[in-house]
Amino acid sequence: MPCDVELLKHVPLFSLLDNDELAVLASHVEVREFAMLQRIYSLGDTGGYAYVLLSGKVKVTTIDEDQQEVLLSEPCDGDFFGFASMLDGEPHQSSALALTVARCIEIDRTDIFNLIRQKPEAGMDMMAVLAKHFHSAQHLVRSRSTRNANELIEEQATFGDRLADTVARFGGSWKFIISFGFVLVIYASLNILLKKEAWDPYPFILLNLFLSMLAAIQAPLIMMSQNRQDAKDRLRSELDFDVNRRAELEIRALAGRLNDIEDLIRKKLMFSPETADK
Repeated sequence: MPCDVELLKHVPLFSLLDNDELAVLASHVEVREFAMLQRIYSLGDTGGYAYVLLSGKVKVTTIDEDQQEVLLSEPCDGDFFGFASMLDGEPHQSSALALTVARCIEIDRTDIFNLIRQKPEAGMDMMAVLAKHFHSAQHLVRSRSTRNANELIEEQATFGDRLADTVARFGGSWKFIISFGFVLVIYASLNILLKKEAWDPYPFILLNLFLSMLAAIQAPLIMMSQNRQDAKDRLRSELDFDVNRRAELEIRALAGRLNDIEDLIRKKLMFSPETADK
């Protein structure tokens, strides 16, 4: 289906293109419609096409080292996906699935070449938009590596969660044990001294009722606080794993660069005049 220039005007990737450039691009690209649960492209497919979502819902996923499906993004209207593989010609590193009926602009690599050949300025305009997305991705990576688990948990905490933490913190302190012990001693002493006029004579049935009610309320609150602590521990372990994996990649990259430098030095020494004379 041919593409209308008006559709391209609402795509952020082409927001800096003028009308002539949009007209050239519209004459080459096509609009495709994908049915619900139709696979737009799969992991490993030849990266010949990229897509801009016009309407509908699409999810982009990949497979991690544990062979688990990981959600990369759920593009909104106007967002693009599959562009990296389309530009470099490498197989797709992700899969795209239409969750609902989806209308997309299908862009071929030759479409971009034709646009740049006829309108060279359009290439710089699209590169400027792509650079913004690249900087956003870099910021996301940096922010993920410096996330504080406690801050993330606190941002999502509700009033009930904070109340549970406060109860668990106070209920597990010596302040609570000592103060509650004093209350029990005073309560029992008064009822023993008052004898027949006591409101809760021995064996303190009313006190037992209060203690049972307190335990019934306190136990689930403490369990809620423990669940939140478990969530913090899981988040810390995930962040540690991300940092360790990123550090491993950096170390591998540095090791590769050191090997390259060593090879260059060795070649330099082998072909240097002083070495040749020896």
